[in-house]
Amino acid sequence: MVLRYLMHTPNDLRPYGGADAYLRDCASRAVLGVIANKWVCLVTGALRPGTLRFAELRRRLDGITQKMLTQTLRDLERNGLVDRAVYPSVPPRVEYSLTELGQSIAGLMDAIRIWSEEHIDDIQTAQGRYAERAARDLEPI
Repeated sequence: MVLRYLMHTPNDLRPYGGADAYLRDCASRAVLGVIANKWVCLVTGALRPGTLRFAELRRRLDGITQKMLTQTLRDLERNGLVDRAVYPSVPPRVEYSLTELGQSIAGLMDAIRIWSEEHIDDIQTAQGRYAERAARDLEPI
């Protein structure tokens, strides 16, 4: 029975205590929805070295709006990936850092960012080839 199980993965792993994001009702899809976001990738990468204040994060993440950064940080805090610390001062000082769970995904997010930076030329070349083929396909025969 064990050998058979190793050779064939059942369609639904939940009865065995696992998750299966390929199933529409699996809660792990919500996790994928959180982490499959460019700003989540960049925020976790920016926080990986250590704690930052909101303004420092905003400067580091060129192009992010205040609204998007606020929303991303709230989502990350809600999902246990970021800690938010408020210090009583005028104006209030707020600092953000990765939780242990956040640190555990930050390496993966950095790897995705690095892969993106290393392969941008390949992607742009493929996009150019695709655009050329699409333009040719539109020409009358």
